Amino acid sequence: MPRPREELTVGEWAVLGLLAEAPSHGFAIARALAPEGEVGKVWSVRRPLVYRAVETLAAMGLVLAAGTVASTSGPQRTVLQATPTGKRAMTRWLAQPVAHVRDARSLLMLKLLFLNRRGADPAPLLTAQREQFAGLAERLADVADAADGFDRALILWRLESTTAAVRFVEAMLAEPARAAARPARSGTGARRAGR
Repeated sequence: MPRPREELTVGEWAVLGLLAEAPSHGFAIARALAPEGEVGKVWSVRRPLVYRAVETLAAMGLVLAAGTVASTSGPQRTVLQATPTGKRAMTRWLAQPVAHVRDARSLLMLKLLFLNRRGADPAPLLTAQREQFAGLAERLADVADAADGFDRALILWRLESTTAAVRFVEAMLAEPARAAARPARSGTGARRAGR
């Protein structure tokens, strides 16, 4: 049995996120986290690691077994659900910006996906994320001025990556205004497509 620890892996957050939405069984979670799955398109987790994540989350008191359901392809499946502690942990995690630009593709995108699935406003997370990345960009720009040789090349690479991440976050923050500015479509196109 996995030893409890304080930090969760990306895969464990993905499993907890699904169980915080609704009770489910391991097979359905693994399907959602497969590369072609609803969540797997952002972060995929192989089936054995899904079950290991469930064990870890249970040992940490974040999920628990809630019953069983029949299966047409084998033994009964154990239905799992997030505990109140697990749901609170997920809500807190969704509000925290990621610390490093390298985590934007995994953690930030996963947070945005789960916020979207909840119907929650991503603006508070995105605003905090912009501050995090903008501060990092400022520090890197200061260091780049004093660097030379390969160190300067490395810092400039990190600065460009961080600046791109800031632009992405700003674009995401502008999305609600963009959607509100779109003209309403008439139903004509939909009716024509249905003919």
